[in-house]
Amino acid sequence: MMQDFLFGIRMLRRSPGFSLLAILCLTLGIGATTAVFSWIEGILLRPFPLVAKQDRMVALTGTDRSDRTDVSWPDLQDLRKGCTLVDAFIAEHIGGATLSIGDRAARAAGSVVSSNYFDVLGIRPILGRTFEPSEDIGRNAHPVTVIAYQMWKDRYHSDPAIIGKTQRLNGVQHTIIGVMPEGFFGTFVGYSFQFWVPASMEEAFEGGGYKLENRGARWSEGFAFLKPGVTIQQAQAEISAIAKRLEAAYPDTNRGRGFKLYPLWQTPFNNAGTTLPTLRISLVVACLVLLIACANVGNLLLVRSFARRHEMTVRIAVGAGSWRLLRQLLTEGLILSAVAAAGGLCLAYWCRNLITLMFPPPATGIIVHLPAELDWRVLALSAGVCLVSTVLFGLVPAMQAGKIDLAAAMKSDSGGVIGGRGRAWIRSVLVLVQVSLSFMLLVGAGLLLKSFRAMQDTNLGFSTKGVLVTGVDMVSAGYDGPRMRNFQDQLSDRVRALGGVESVAWSRAVPFAYRSYPSAPIAVDGFVVEPGEQPTVEYNEVDPAYFSTMGIPLLAGREFTLADNDTAPPVAVVNETMAQRFWRGENPVGKRLQAKGRWLQVVGLAKNSKYSSILETSKPFFYTPLRQGPMGGPNLQIRTRRGPESMANQLAREVKAHLEREGWPINWLAR
Repeated sequence: MMQDFLFGIRMLRRSPGFSLLAILCLTLGIGATTAVFSWIEGILLRPFPLVAKQDRMVALTGTDRSDRTDVSWPDLQDLRKGCTLVDAFIAEHIGGATLSIGDRAARAAGSVVSSNYFDVLGIRPILGRTFEPSEDIGRNAHPVTVIAYQMWKDRYHSDPAIIGKTQRLNGVQHTIIGVMPEGFFGTFVGYSFQFWVPASMEEAFEGGGYKLENRGARWSEGFAFLKPGVTIQQAQAEISAIAKRLEAAYPDTNRGRGFKLYPLWQTPFNNAGTTLPTLRISLVVACLVLLIACANVGNLLLVRSFARRHEMTVRIAVGAGSWRLLRQLLTEGLILSAVAAAGGLCLAYWCRNLITLMFPPPATGIIVHLPAELDWRVLALSAGVCLVSTVLFGLVPAMQAGKIDLAAAMKSDSGGVIGGRGRAWIRSVLVLVQVSLSFMLLVGAGLLLKSFRAMQDTNLGFSTKGVLVTGVDMVSAGYDGPRMRNFQDQLSDRVRALGGVESVAWSRAVPFAYRSYPSAPIAVDGFVVEPGEQPTVEYNEVDPAYFSTMGIPLLAGREFTLADNDTAPPVAVVNETMAQRFWRGENPVGKRLQAKGRWLQVVGLAKNSKYSSILETSKPFFYTPLRQGPMGGPNLQIRTRRGPESMANQLAREVKAHLEREGWPINWLAR
C-alpha cells in the first residue's frame, strides 16, 4: 500500500497542472458546501451553542388575528399551568442598557428572562449561580444579573472573585451572581448578549410601568420545549384551546388573542427569518458549485486517462493485473480527495464568519454573532461525493485496460486502444452535465445577486445618507421628564449651531434597532371591528423635526410643532397603510383614533417606511409627539453634511458641557 501511495505521489507530481487544477476544483466545491451547510445548521437548525434539547425547542409568540404580537406575563403563567404537552416555557425580552462600571460607561445588549431560563436551557454557570424562582416576583425587587463569559473576560479581566460585585444597568445597581460558560451567547439568533436580568426587573429596562401583573401588557417573546414524541401541531392545538379559555375568562385583554408555535428555523422575532432567503439561495449555489467541481474533475481525469493509455498497456503487457491497476488509481484518487478535503476545510473555516458581514450591528452595543461552527458531517459528505466522482472517473482507464488488444496496442499508441466511442460518449455526457450545471449555477448566482440588489435598492421610506443616530441615556443619570426635555432642548440648540448640521430630532425608537417598537390597542371613529377583534398598532414618539431629519415625506396635513405638548390636545400622524385599513383610503387628517387611553386627532399622513426589518411588508403605524408622552426619547438623530467621526467628537464635547456629572456615556451609531 505504501508503494502505491508513493507511486501515486510521483505520478501527481509529474502532472502539476492537472493536480493543482483538480485539487482547486474539489477544494472550492467542498469548502463552499461545508460553509453554507454549517451556516444553515448553526443559524436555522441548531442555532444556540451549548443549549440542550434543541430538537424539541420551538418559538412562542402571541397573535391578535391580524399580526404577531408578544406574550404577557400572566398569559405565560397560564400556559405553564394548563399545557400538558410542553415540558417548559421560558420568556425573554431583549433590550439595551447603559452599563456603568466604576467611572466607565458604554451601551450593552442584554435580555430580561424568566427565572427558569438557564435551567431549562441546560446551561450551568462557571461561577456563581443562576436565577431563583423568587426572583421573578416583586416590582424591581431583585437587582441581580448574570453576565456573559466574554464580558467577564473583557471588562473584568477574568476576575475569579467577580461574584458579589456590582455594576449599574440603566442607573440601577445590580449584583453579579453568575458567569455563563464560554460559547453561550443567548437565544437570539445573530446577537451575542452580555448580561441577563430576572423578569422582576423588566420595568427598569423596558419602561412603561410594571407589566408582570398586567395581562394586557405584552412585552416578551418565548420558547417552549415539547415533551418527547409530541409534534408541534399537537402542542399548537393545545395552546390554542388554552387561548380560547383565556379569551372567555379575560375578554377585556384577550379578545381575539392567541398563541402560535414556530420551528426554530422559522422563529419570527430574531434573525433566523431574516437570513432564511439568503441561505436558501446560497445552498443552491453551493450544491451547484460542488456538482460542477465533480464534473470538472471527472473531465480532467478522463482527459488524463487518454494520456496514460500507453502506460496502462505497458503495465498489463508486463504482467500487472487489473486489481493492481485499480488499486493504484484508487490510491491516486484518495490522495487528490484528501488534499482537496484539507483545502476545503481551510476554505470553510475562513468563510464560516463571512455571513456576519452581511448583517452589521443594528445599534450601538450589539455584538453580532451568527453561529457557524464547521459541521463535520457535511464536510465528510462533501468530501465523500468528491471522492466517489474522483475514483469513478479515475478508474476508467483501468477498467478499459482489460479490454485492450495488446498486439494492436503495442504496434501503435494511437489505434483504438481504449475504445474511442466509449470515451467520446462519456466525455459528451460530462460536457452536457457541466453546461447544464453551469447554467443552473449562473441562474442561482443571478438570483442571489438579485436578492442582494433588491435588499440594497429597497425603498426604506426614509433617508439614511448623512444621518447619525446616538443613544443618550438620561434615565441612568436620574433625569425626570421635565429635566430630560430641558436637557434635550438645550442640546438640540447647541447641535444645530454646529457647522454642517441640517436638522436634529429626538425619538423614542429608531428603525431597525434590536428593540421592537411599542404597540397599543386602538379604536378608530367609524371603523367597525369584527367580533372579538382588537386591532393593535405599533407607534413611535417623536419630536417636531423627526420627519424632516429622517427624510420621511408627509403626504397630507402637517408635522408636529413645539405647541404639541402635554397641555395641548393629543395628536397623531398615521402612515399610508393605516389610513388605507382604517379609513378606507380617505384622507385621515381631522379624524380621530383612540390609543393609550385617550383620543388622538390625526394631523398628518406620512409615507410608508420600513420600521423593524428591510424584509417586512407594509403595516399600519402611527406617530405621537414626544412632548405629549411621560418621558423624553433617548435617541438623537442628526442630519449632517459632515463625516461621522468629526461630528461625533464635537457633539461629545457639547454633551459634556451640559452634563451634571462626569463620565456620562455617549454612544454612536452612524447610518
